[in-house]
Amino acid sequence: MIERMFFKRCNRIYLKNAFNRIHQRFYSNRTDNVASEPCFLGIQTAFTSELKFFNEKSYDPLPTYRILKSSKDVQLPKDLELNEQTLLRMYRKMITLNVMDKILYESQRQGRISFYMTHTGEEATQIGSAAAATLEDMIYAQYREAGVLLWRGYTLVEFMNQCYGNHRDTGKGRQMPVHYGSRKLNFVTISSPLTTQLPQAVGTAYAFKRSGKKTCVMCYFGDGAASEGDAHAAFNFAATLSCPIIFICRNNAYAISTPTVEQFNGDGIAARGPAYGIETIRVDGNDILAMYHATKVARNFCIDKGRPVLIEAMTYRIGHHSTSDDSTAYRSADEIDQWNRSSPVIRYRDYLQSVGLWCEQRDQELNKSVRSSVLLAFAEAEKELKPCWKELFTDVYHTMPKHLCKQMQSMESHIAEFGKHYPLHLFKEKQ
Repeated sequence: MIERMFFKRCNRIYLKNAFNRIHQRFYSNRTDNVASEPCFLGIQTAFTSELKFFNEKSYDPLPTYRILKSSKDVQLPKDLELNEQTLLRMYRKMITLNVMDKILYESQRQGRISFYMTHTGEEATQIGSAAAATLEDMIYAQYREAGVLLWRGYTLVEFMNQCYGNHRDTGKGRQMPVHYGSRKLNFVTISSPLTTQLPQAVGTAYAFKRSGKKTCVMCYFGDGAASEGDAHAAFNFAATLSCPIIFICRNNAYAISTPTVEQFNGDGIAARGPAYGIETIRVDGNDILAMYHATKVARNFCIDKGRPVLIEAMTYRIGHHSTSDDSTAYRSADEIDQWNRSSPVIRYRDYLQSVGLWCEQRDQELNKSVRSSVLLAFAEAEKELKPCWKELFTDVYHTMPKHLCKQMQSMESHIAEFGKHYPLHLFKEKQ
C-alpha cells in the first residue's frame, strides 16, 4: 500500500515536471506579439504568408571535417592531444588489421574457414574512433568493426579462435566468423540481423544515464543499416530521452551492392541528425586524426551534456562486401583503384613520415613482424579442437528443460550407433 502511494506520488511529480518543461520550452519563448495564440507543441517556428516547399536543395550540404589534407599541409587542432606513442600505436593497429584481413580472406578461399569480411579502406574510421573511447564505454558494433576490438585489446589468437569456431572461442563455435564479442572489453557480441544493435545501444545509454555513470555508448552501423526502421526508432529514442550515445555511421558508399545514390536522396545520413534534434557532424572517415578528434569531442559532449551525437564517417569499402560477394559486378575496377591509391593507411603513413615519426624501413619491418604474428596465431587456432557437440544444448537455460534433455539423449544415441561416420576426433570431449 505504501509502495503504491509512493509510486503514484512519483508519477504525479514526474508528469508535473514534464508539463512545466513543455510549457517553458514552447509557451514562454514567443518570438511574435501574439501572446494569446497558443504555440504548436514540439515546434519553434515563425509564421509566413509565402507558400513554399522545402527540399534538400533548400539547405547547404553539411561540410566534411578533415585534418589530413591531400596537400599534406596539415594544421593540427590545438585541442588534439595525441602523443607520439599513441600516434604510432594507431598506425600499427591499422597495419595489423590490414594484414589480418589479407590472411583470413585467403584462408577462406582455401576452405580453412567458412566466411570472412574485410575492413580494407575503413581502418581509419575504426581505429580513430576507438582510440577516443575508454574501456568503460560500451561498444555496439555491426560486422565491420574488428579494428575497434583490436584497439581495445582483443588478441590475434582470440580473433582466430572465433573465426575457426574452436573450443577456445568464447562463443563456443555457435556464431559465424567475424561475429566477435568480449565482455571484459565491453564489446557486445555482434549479431547478423541488420540494425538490431541501435535500439539496444540506446537502451544501454539510457541505463547509464539513470545510473549516473560518467560513461557513454558508441554504436557503429553502415549506411545500409541507416535505412532500416530500427535506426529511426533509435535516433528518436536517444534524442527524446537525452541519452549519452555516439552513433557512428560508416558511409562506405555501398549497402552490399546498392550504391548510396540509389539507396536514398537528400544530404546523406548526417542530415537526419538535426531533424531528430541530435548534435551531428560529418567527418572524413579516411582521416584517422579527424575521426579521433571528432569522436573525442563527441564523447566529452555526451558525458558533460548527457545527449546523443551522430557522426557520419565518409569512407569507402575497398574490399568485397564479404567472401560471398564479387563487387566487380556492380562497380568498376578503376573506381576501386582510385580509392585504393588514397587509402587511409597511405594517407596516415605519409603524415607520419612528413613529421619524422616513420620511414620506409620501419614500415617494412612492421609489416613483416605483424604478418609473422598473425600467421602464428592462425596456426595456433587451426590446430585446436572444435567444441564438444553437447555444447549445442548448453548456455540457454539454467536448468535444461525436459524437451531439450530428450533431444540431447536422442543425439547421444545417434552418435553411439553411427559415430564412426563422423569426424569425432576433431571435437573436444565434454569435461
